[in-house]
Amino acid sequence: MIYTIAALVGAIIGYRRAVKRGGNGFDRAQYAAVHAIAFGLAGLFVTLMIDRAW
Repeated sequence: MIYTIAALVGAIIGYRRAVKRGGNGFDRAQYAAVHAIAFGLAGLFVTLMIDRAW
């Protein structure tokens, strides 16, 4: 669950960063995808740490 929310937040952050830098549609999609993957992976590790702690 945490990784899904983290991926969505990452996609939003990546999209906004691309818009701020003046990127076209492909740039926005790429930034959103890369940030979603990175944040989702970080969220997955957080989820695993929480699961192992219980």
